[in-house]
Amino acid sequence: MAALILFGGGGDLAMRMLLPSLYFLEHDGLLPEGLKIIGAARSEETPDEYVAKVHDAVKAKAEADKAWDDHSWAEMKARLDYLAVDATDPASLKGLKDRVGDDEVTSFLAVSPSLYGRIVTAMKTAGLAERNCRIVLEKPVGRDLKSFLEIDDAVAHAFREDQVFRIDHYLGKETVQNLTALRFGNTIFEPLWNNLTIDHVQITIGETVGVGDRWPYYDEYGALRDMLQNHMLQLLCLVAMEPPSDLDPESLRNEKVKVLRSLRPITHEDAERVTVRGQYVAGVSEGKPAKGYDEERGADSDTETFVAIRADIDNWRWAGVPFFMRTGKRLPEKRTEIVIQFKPVPHSIFDNEEGEAPANRMIIELQPEEDISLTVMNKRPGLDKRMQLQPITMSLSWGVDGKSAAPPRRRIAYERLLLDAMHGDSTLFVRRDEAEQAWKWVDEVAEAWAESGQKPDEYVAGTWGPDSADMLMMRTGREWNTTDV
Repeated sequence: MAALILFGGGGDLAMRMLLPSLYFLEHDGLLPEGLKIIGAARSEETPDEYVAKVHDAVKAKAEADKAWDDHSWAEMKARLDYLAVDATDPASLKGLKDRVGDDEVTSFLAVSPSLYGRIVTAMKTAGLAERNCRIVLEKPVGRDLKSFLEIDDAVAHAFREDQVFRIDHYLGKETVQNLTALRFGNTIFEPLWNNLTIDHVQITIGETVGVGDRWPYYDEYGALRDMLQNHMLQLLCLVAMEPPSDLDPESLRNEKVKVLRSLRPITHEDAERVTVRGQYVAGVSEGKPAKGYDEERGADSDTETFVAIRADIDNWRWAGVPFFMRTGKRLPEKRTEIVIQFKPVPHSIFDNEEGEAPANRMIIELQPEEDISLTVMNKRPGLDKRMQLQPITMSLSWGVDGKSAAPPRRRIAYERLLLDAMHGDSTLFVRRDEAEQAWKWVDEVAEAWAESGQKPDEYVAGTWGPDSADMLMMRTGREWNTTDV
């Protein structure tokens, strides 16, 4: 028998993502037989009251995806239980240990990372960190390398490394996993995946929302620590890593660590040339007036809500290929994409009326839709005296024998990750040394900003960041992708 304990089981993450994910897994017949799902939180409510809350949260999400049915809910309801606990108190956790007995237990900490150390210590004392137990940690773990190590040392005192699953939900996205299949399952791409044929790489994570009432959290982390340290560096690693020897979790994670170790440090002398800090001011977002960050916060702040960085990977495969990353709040679109820009042909034999033909480009879209597309050049139909070229874009994700096919239901990324954690598969999770290397590089950027006194540049809400982000690209003769997704 197995049990899944959701600490913070009544919170936003659990109700919005985790419990709907578990319902969809139930709907698809993928949950382990006999699995118990136990919500654990401070709230004094009965199991029936908790189940009613879960029902409302799950049904709203499932109906929106046309996946609600009473039978699946009845099956999931039979698994559900709730216990009011203080997760930092071993005595309080004893009742939880009694509920699960000797079952194989996966515990998901959907609580503030500041509580991780106290919770895992209490779990060890209460017998919830035995050899048949696993723990899932939600990001961000710490706000710098020092605080990460303090938290993770407490985790390591309670759990072995192979019991720890540090989650980054971007790694559960279908298209992110498809990137691995695209690179290493096809001979036509991997030989071209290097500095001989690729000009540069862009990674964009754009959000239309502002910080709002989350400013106390955001003031502590900023865009650098909130998004770039985890999501963006994970995407960079998947694009840049060497082919692993196999799909063993350690083989894949070894290659990602090598990429992080190869990132060129950013010093305070380099900071203004290769990094951009930005903060949104009042403007118009999604057709509505939007306040600036300082107005939302109620006081002036130097917290960045936008970051753009040129990263260089100092190894043989990527020497000379810049990786440009940008992320921000209050941008024009909710867009997450990776752009692989190939080099132009060395010599064109075509006399195009519109000038030089654009180079090949691959766009890996994660949001708002998931797709992988490739732009190639093709002859323009017609009887022109001189052959004219035109770009055509092919989807590599949802096509069958050249005919369009409706994509399957778009899964919540947590579905894959919850299932893998319960099965003990750590492939899509972050290893300790991997997190350490990411924090080390990000800390160097933050220290460079502090030493150089680099302040955030203003940008109007609803635009693509400050002008300095465009200049970051223009200084290299390049520009950000503007292709509509």
